[in-house]
Amino acid sequence: MTERVWNFSAGPAVLPLPVLQEAQRDLLALPGVGISVLEISHRSKWFDAILEETEANLRQLLNIPAHYRVLFLQGGASLQFAMVPMNLLGDGSADYIVTGSWGEKAFQEAVKIGKARIAWTGKSEHFVRTPRPDELDIDPNAAYVHFTSNETIQGVEFQQEPPVGEVPLVCDASSDFLSRPLPIERYALIYAGAQKNAGPAGVTIVIIREDMLERTPPNMPAMLDYRLQAEHKSVYNTPPVFAIYLVMLVTRWLINEIGGLERMQQINRQKASLLYEVIDQSNGFYRGHAHPECRSVMNVTWRLPNEELEKAFLQEAQAHGLYELKGHRSVGGCRASIYNAMPLEGVHALRDFMRDFLQRKA
Repeated sequence: MTERVWNFSAGPAVLPLPVLQEAQRDLLALPGVGISVLEISHRSKWFDAILEETEANLRQLLNIPAHYRVLFLQGGASLQFAMVPMNLLGDGSADYIVTGSWGEKAFQEAVKIGKARIAWTGKSEHFVRTPRPDELDIDPNAAYVHFTSNETIQGVEFQQEPPVGEVPLVCDASSDFLSRPLPIERYALIYAGAQKNAGPAGVTIVIIREDMLERTPPNMPAMLDYRLQAEHKSVYNTPPVFAIYLVMLVTRWLINEIGGLERMQQINRQKASLLYEVIDQSNGFYRGHAHPECRSVMNVTWRLPNEELEKAFLQEAQAHGLYELKGHRSVGGCRASIYNAMPLEGVHALRDFMRDFLQRKA
């Protein structure tokens, strides 16, 4: 197959077409370098320029203050589940706000490292919402509070940061990173696997306030040491060169073609509203998983009246060029991941198919 389909995968996810085209053009030899980006040394001045521009683009897009460091690491969010408590927990205890499967996994890793407690969980309600401020049981002496800004599996997203007082706030922002502006100074640390909105799988972006680096205990394994990684400017070992190069291209696209994160947020909300409108107007044929006020803009999740209809929906959707709409195996149903790079045209195609399927099967 050479024609591109509409890819609604939760990750690795769709990348902007101009980014793929530029990477394709430069794959054999970077302009002025004569070496493929797949071959280039991470100690070369050319890669230094890639790393510097990528960080500069991120700082511009997110308005990252000077007293925050930007790291390009490996291992995905799953490694950060362990690195965060290994570096920041010390002898204290951390609080975890659990709104879905990934927040639960983060907590499970933390208790392997040290003391952690759940400040709120939506598990008994099958993870359909975020907590109200009055429901949070935050320890004012906690080492940090961890939350997942967007749960890809359940389609639940925080509309604003949870109120945690003076406790350092740590966020797994993997699946809505770069989809909207963020008040960076509300956070002590933000991490994101790139394979949703920022680039391909292989690189993990960490934004950490400098004072947090002082918490790293001595004798940490080198690859798990935030302070060491910051001192070596993310090149302690060979970083994921090609993945960082693509993050550079994606951030260029966000700046030059989209016009920044406020505009990206407007586009993303428009895309999500098209699908939620079909769900809400289907008289229960499509049943959204998350409470309306907590719905994800990135991952739209829903069920149909029965599994037989869901199977037919997925088969027919794929025949119409709409791929990767099956929900996560843990919750079933359907899921459309409509990250930054999913064009409005693709969401229109899915909306039209959902309407047609409803008319024929309801």
